[in-house]
Amino acid sequence: MTQQSIDFIGGGFKLTLPYTFGGWFLWVIGFAITGFGVVAAMSDPVGLAVSVIGLVVLAMASPGSMSAGLHRMRKEAMSAEDLQKKKEQSGYTVDNWFLQQSTLVPTNDPNDWILPAPGPQTWDRANPYGPQGDGTPLPEHPAKVGTPQPATMTSHLIFAGTAAILTLVVGAVLISDEEAELGATPALIIAGLGFILLLVNYFRAKALRQMLDTPTSLVRSAPVGHPELVGQVRPGRAGGMTVYVDGNERMVMHHMVGFYWTYEQEQEREVTDSEGNTTTERSWVTIRSDSGGVPFMLHDGTGGIKVNLTSFKRTEYGQMLMQWSGAFAESLGKQLMAQASASLLRGTRVTGHRWTIYGLRLGDPVYLLGATKPRPAAELQAEGLDGTLGNSTIEVWGNEDAPGMKCTLMRGSELSNVGKSRSGFEMLVPPILLLLGGLSLIGLA
Repeated sequence: MTQQSIDFIGGGFKLTLPYTFGGWFLWVIGFAITGFGVVAAMSDPVGLAVSVIGLVVLAMASPGSMSAGLHRMRKEAMSAEDLQKKKEQSGYTVDNWFLQQSTLVPTNDPNDWILPAPGPQTWDRANPYGPQGDGTPLPEHPAKVGTPQPATMTSHLIFAGTAAILTLVVGAVLISDEEAELGATPALIIAGLGFILLLVNYFRAKALRQMLDTPTSLVRSAPVGHPELVGQVRPGRAGGMTVYVDGNERMVMHHMVGFYWTYEQEQEREVTDSEGNTTTERSWVTIRSDSGGVPFMLHDGTGGIKVNLTSFKRTEYGQMLMQWSGAFAESLGKQLMAQASASLLRGTRVTGHRWTIYGLRLGDPVYLLGATKPRPAAELQAEGLDGTLGNSTIEVWGNEDAPGMKCTLMRGSELSNVGKSRSGFEMLVPPILLLLGGLSLIGLA
């Protein structure tokens, strides 16, 4: 499959179906829950609330308009050797049966390269700011593939919109029930939920529009200002990092330039309600986390430019890179301390542990909107740069926004980040329905 075989212009409406086993499984579950709710509603209209849950599951499991095509393109662009290597490295493995220790590496990474990128053996480490080969942009650069446009409407909007409408119906039924005496409470809850979702999705849609509207600059001709850049992560003077998650040698990730990890505990406690019934509640609680990074080189095929990663206020690493789980802490002392702390602070019992790492590695695709500034003369001299290449004399910072433009760094290319996104219309319609509908229901109270 070539890039020309996928229509990057989504159009008005596209019926989107799951393309993975997990997606189809959620679809089956969603339809089953929705059907059960419809049957329950025949005897009690409030049963439609169950259908709302099913429709939300269906909406979440419905992919973006280009997700399936990009997934196929990524698989077909990889060699048989790379596919086999990825298969061996990903998935779920049991490290220690007795201690119930396991490792999970996602089998599908939507933020990874879609088209082949140059391997480390082809990088010119003696001239990292110079062009790659003939100096043409990387295959996945917007200068080669263009900027995709998500479909205005997909299956997601059908399910999410229907869920919003049924939520309003359930709210109207509850308000009209004189025995329940709920008054305007359901309407206020629905309107409040719509407002929160509208606020979150507004900023998501705004970020997407910024990505679509901002032209991508080539590194070799990047101006001083606030350009959009897309390229490959390559080592700067600091090289890459080896990250030991929570200081443990078993949980290690090599060749990192930016990372964020969390350590969580699964805690359970007994809760007794007003009627004396006791239930067990379980939840994952974040105990500690850490993050960091080093400057790296963004190379788009035409040249390289220094990026100060830790200066970015908005950094999105995408899905996790790896997760380690266990029934116990990594040592007896830590296990006893974890249990004592949980019991003392919350009166709970620790039943599980997990460590999750997110990050940016050498060779990964990266997209950013940042501020480019001249580099200090002393720094250029230390690297032996004479200023012949303009892109070697500037660097990217992420701590100074411009009017109407927010500095952002994201793992993945523009194609992969936009390709998995939904249109602004899809993001905003369901919460607007909830907000306006909830406010209208107040009149029924």
